[in-house]
Amino acid sequence: MELISTFFLSFFLVFLSELGDKTQLLVLSFSTKDRAKNILLGVAVGTFFSHGLAILFGSKLGVLENDTFKAYLEIFTYISFLAFGLIGFLPKKENIKNTSSQKSSFLSKLSNFKISPFIIIAISIIIGELGDKTFLASLGLGINYPNCKISLILGSIMGMVLSNSLALFFGRFLGNKFNPKIINILSNILFIVFGIVGLINSVFL
Repeated sequence: MELISTFFLSFFLVFLSELGDKTQLLVLSFSTKDRAKNILLGVAVGTFFSHGLAILFGSKLGVLENDTFKAYLEIFTYISFLAFGLIGFLPKKENIKNTSSQKSSFLSKLSNFKISPFIIIAISIIIGELGDKTFLASLGLGINYPNCKISLILGSIMGMVLSNSLALFFGRFLGNKFNPKIINILSNILFIVFGIVGLINSVFL
């Protein structure tokens, strides 16, 4: 049962967080340059080497024998989840916009190279996701569910692939039908709920 629940937890965290993300814009720009399966394979490979490695590293920390260290690590992880969700509701500052603009500029330059879109997308996800909230969320999931790393990795990969499949096949349609702010709110709420529930379980139960 835990394997199934952790799969869906990882899936929904990544899926909601990636809707409207820069990765989707990159995938959409390549939709006419290569086959869909090659583009989505690049997404899957990039996700494995970013979120997958974060989960594997987190699971190593999660099985350490020091119970006190593990307890503090768990609390810190859930506090960070809560912080990600709350920060998401704050107005965007100029320096955050500049950082986002720099990442978009990097991806734009990378897309101009005459190499396979599969490689470009995989590299973009590996580099672009480092330090991102979904990357750190994957690390936290690995710490708290060290025995479920396979289901966490599969959930993360499926979340990224499905999110970018929407961009690939229905990007323009969804852009007109769904408000990105609503998606962002849902993502932030999910992080906050998971953080609160995790803190309650760690501190009081």
